[in-house]
Amino acid sequence: MSKSHMLRRTFLLGSLAGLVLPGEAAAQPYPSNLIRIVVPTSAGTPPDIISRMVADGLAANEGWRLMVEDRPGALQTIAMNDVSGRPADGHTLLTMSLPMMVTPSLLPKAEIRPDADFDPVIKISKSYTVLVTTPSLPVNSLSDLVALLKSKPGQLNFSSAGFGTPSHLIGEMFAVQAGVHATHVPYQQFPQAIADLISGNVQYMFVTTLPVIDLIATGRLRALAVTAPTRIAALRDVPTVIEAGLPDLVTADWIGFAARRGTAGEITSQLNKAVNKVLAEPKLRASLDKMGAVAAGGTAAELGEGIRTDIARWAKIVKDADIKLP
Repeated sequence: MSKSHMLRRTFLLGSLAGLVLPGEAAAQPYPSNLIRIVVPTSAGTPPDIISRMVADGLAANEGWRLMVEDRPGALQTIAMNDVSGRPADGHTLLTMSLPMMVTPSLLPKAEIRPDADFDPVIKISKSYTVLVTTPSLPVNSLSDLVALLKSKPGQLNFSSAGFGTPSHLIGEMFAVQAGVHATHVPYQQFPQAIADLISGNVQYMFVTTLPVIDLIATGRLRALAVTAPTRIAALRDVPTVIEAGLPDLVTADWIGFAARRGTAGEITSQLNKAVNKVLAEPKLRASLDKMGAVAAGGTAAELGEGIRTDIARWAKIVKDADIKLP
């Protein structure tokens, strides 16, 4: 073999040794860099708070680097489009919650859907809303409120944290089931919605438990019922909607993680296992309990089934209540 032939052979072998073959790239450990969690709501909301709690747990348990970024707006499609535009490698996750399941009904022509464009990872938590009224309203039970609304059709207002939010949609569902009519008043700023409810500018609201537990305890708001199948730990003295005579009003809000459609099953399985481990920790479960939420966990398939069920359920509610974008 000539000297020049040997040099060419040595160069070729060295070049091949530096290549990363496709199979080798896929075998690289996950995660290989920062995991970004995109939340479709603003800072301080339950999806944001709980996403950060889980991210902290993953960082502590797995040694992963994570960042939570809030991208609210456009009925949660801003966050969905953000994640769908990233590589399907598990390094960008989407925080899902109940309002996202309503988006397909309110935006039927949208090019993105939570069931078609994302792979479910895990349901993190579930929680329920509480029906609260201004203390000046002369009612002490859900049946009292229904009777008052029927005596004054269209004269009372219910507030929400914005169009298409759980507080809006459950309020509409309540009106349909109870056979009453009230005016919906949406707020862009949640604190103002609560302030106007306390002052009596609006009369009632369905709201997540976390921001109103202390207000109920101090008498600044009156709780009539929770939309849970059984009484919840954070509000043990408040009856359920089942006890109050509206069993079909049981509605669970929830929070979960999803990845862009096409993410490798090995990655979503690894994420599912890691988050389930975090959710089993007593400290995190206690923190959720104080917020009026409970740890969920389970499989990715269970979350996927829940997504499909909720999309169908809320499509019917949107149709029955004739809810349309303003």
